[in-house]
Amino acid sequence: MSAAAGPVDLLVFGPHPDDIEIGIGGTVAKHVRLGHRVGLCDLTAGEMDSNGTVAERLAEAEAARAVLGASWRTNLRLPDRAIGSSPEQLRAVAGLVRCARPRSVAVPYWSDRHPDHVRASELLTEAVFSAGLRRFEAPGEAWKPGAVFYYFINDHAVPSFVVDVSDDYETKRRALACHATQFTPAGPDAVATRLTSSRFQQLIESRDAQFGAQAQVAFAEGFVARHTLVRAHLLDV
Repeated sequence: MSAAAGPVDLLVFGPHPDDIEIGIGGTVAKHVRLGHRVGLCDLTAGEMDSNGTVAERLAEAEAARAVLGASWRTNLRLPDRAIGSSPEQLRAVAGLVRCARPRSVAVPYWSDRHPDHVRASELLTEAVFSAGLRRFEAPGEAWKPGAVFYYFINDHAVPSFVVDVSDDYETKRRALACHATQFTPAGPDAVATRLTSSRFQQLIESRDAQFGAQAQVAFAEGFVARHTLVRAHLLDV
């Protein structure tokens, strides 16, 4: 865990080093632009992926952090393809939540084509809840965020709400481009994957454009909340 992982307003978790940018890059950039402190945490270094070394992926993640403007980015170095396989992982995530003391947390949606994303959602949901229990054995003092929101990586469903990221979408594109080993790998060892196809970029942008069109803006990112959202009255629009 990075020693610089201090208190933030928003804490965002991703299973692999490019997942945050894919799902919530625009929202991260927007919160930073509005003056909020944002912390990013990748659970794994993506060491099982077909392209890119661990060193390359960590460097790309840091470059993307700089583009997005997040206060810090850390990597818990949980084993790729074995997320949620031990109680120590639960304590590690809970400890980071207690250290960062976020007002809100964003984690992957629980239904996704990638098994790691599903397991990450389960682990993170459990860990964020446990971080608020004073008798749960993990580093730091108990901390309960005000809200947990779920964002989409591959698949998506009807969102509870969307965030207009039109003004920050070019920043999202630049952050995604930092992950060259995944989207535009070069060299004799490069392997064609789902991510290297131009259709994957199209998939991301078409989803965000659809959410945007539904909200009558250019681009939006969707979120699901398990808790009931409150409005002051029916004219609160």
